[in-house]
Amino acid sequence: MTDTVMDATSSAVPAPSSLLASRRLPRWTPLAVAVIAIGVAVGIGAGAGLSSHIQWGLIALALFVLGNYAVTARVEGRRQAKDKVATSLVWSAFILAVLPLYSLIETTIKKGAGVVNGTFLTHSMNNVLTIEPGGGVYHAIIGTLEQVGIAGAIATPIGIFTAIYLVEYGKGRLATVVTFFVDVMTGIPSIVSGLFILSLWFVLLGHAPHSGFPGSLALAILMTPIVVRSTEEMLKLVPNELREASLALGVPKWRTITKVVVPTAIGGITTGVMLALARIAGESAPIALLVFGSNVINTNPFSGPQSSLPYYIYEQYVSGSTASYSRAWGAALVLIAFVMILNLLARAIAWWKAPKHSGR
Repeated sequence: MTDTVMDATSSAVPAPSSLLASRRLPRWTPLAVAVIAIGVAVGIGAGAGLSSHIQWGLIALALFVLGNYAVTARVEGRRQAKDKVATSLVWSAFILAVLPLYSLIETTIKKGAGVVNGTFLTHSMNNVLTIEPGGGVYHAIIGTLEQVGIAGAIATPIGIFTAIYLVEYGKGRLATVVTFFVDVMTGIPSIVSGLFILSLWFVLLGHAPHSGFPGSLALAILMTPIVVRSTEEMLKLVPNELREASLALGVPKWRTITKVVVPTAIGGITTGVMLALARIAGESAPIALLVFGSNVINTNPFSGPQSSLPYYIYEQYVSGSTASYSRAWGAALVLIAFVMILNLLARAIAWWKAPKHSGR
């Protein structure tokens, strides 16, 4: 009798696993909701006469979040629906962050790809009128490489040694003061660094105006705090056990730093330096003040005006002709490619220097 009642009860109440399984949405549900939201958004946008596809996308995002919540709340409950809404908002924020970048790259490629060719990359603007087609960006590429390279050669050792001091030796008032000034330098506008070098190099020291080297000094001021902060964070990630083991073997602290700490963090340090170089490569305000510009090739950064990619873009844009606009977009594409190469190189170095596991 008891067995019969238990069998009847068990048959009447579904198992917990089957109950949970029946209240789960298929994995393709978010994709289906997204497709429906896009279709409805297109209909709303077309019906309302909205010409911008960005407006259509925003409507689709809002419908996707609301639709995902409604479907999940209906099937899985409000608790799971709130979780899905949070996930949808994260994905929506990611899409909103990527859209301007995508629009920027698409516009630059669309308007600049037709200009960038072998002639554009290997010729300067010497004897070329701004209102006429032709000319190139070769002199600006040389100027950017030299100015950014000199700035990196100045800022990299200063930033790395400053970070080593703050992490390994820095204690007391001096470390506090150095940290404070590094934080202040991080937020300095580029025009302020240009004015500082202008007053120092031209007014106080009396050097000849306009050359690539003072522009590199201004860029080094902007680059140094970035290198300090990135190197400092990488050094902090080195386990203290490595330092203690080296010191326990009787190795001096300076040798522990050079042979243990820095080699362990060299991948992250190099990545930070490359990203800092990419950061200063697009600065135009210090270059306009200190380097000015030139239509001819100048390979000497210590004598005479020298062009650069940011200033070349500005120079061609203010000319106001169709040919100069095209050259400005082409130079912008070259600058984006240069920055992208630096970022890819930084990621490659980080991957190469990352700790390798044997898999055992």
